[in-house]
Amino acid sequence: MKVLVVAPHADDEVLGVGGTIAKYIDEGNEVYVCVMTTGHPSMFPQEVLDKLRNEAIESHKFLGVNQTYFSDLPAVMLSEVPKHEVNKRINGVIDEVQPDVVFIPHFGDMHLDHYIVSQAAMVGVRPIKNHRILEVYSYETLSETEWNIPHVTNAFIPNTYIDITSYLYKKKIAMEYFTTQLTEFPHPRSIEAIESLAKLRGSTIGVKAAEAFCLVRRIIL
Repeated sequence: MKVLVVAPHADDEVLGVGGTIAKYIDEGNEVYVCVMTTGHPSMFPQEVLDKLRNEAIESHKFLGVNQTYFSDLPAVMLSEVPKHEVNKRINGVIDEVQPDVVFIPHFGDMHLDHYIVSQAAMVGVRPIKNHRILEVYSYETLSETEWNIPHVTNAFIPNTYIDITSYLYKKKIAMEYFTTQLTEFPHPRSIEAIESLAKLRGSTIGVKAAEAFCLVRRIIL
């Protein structure tokens, strides 16, 4: 089985799906990651951008990701990119990977990049292609999903849980590669917060650690 994780920014894929990625790979599946944006040099020092790129590569290498695609669209300025161009980038990766399962960011996240990527991804996973994507899930991202204005239209309401009890340690190690992104607790992008959320989601289904998702579509042939 082929799994594709679409991330607006480098580290979102580990925050939201890190344990599940490790589990899929351990069970013999292929996992691919598509990072949609990178910081613009006018806003971020080039050395920081280079370091973040290397952190993502090393983190994915640790997890065993088959391939990482970097679309290099401008982070924070994604709303200025024509929608058809964002759609085209995701479509290209989907057509090349031909995944069976796709994980996308939650459309209700605070960061506008997340919303734009989620909408573009939904265009790419439409069930009209020769290759049928069987499962589509949206994931939560600490410091994005929980910080938006609370409203019924953007709430993250998980209905699918994946037991990552045996893989939480891998998720934490994978996140530790992102030294440019990690902060100290109580900030949500901290190892302690990541572990706390995993335990909370795990307690919901009676296991020690889990990741939660919203099932967008499942096709049973």
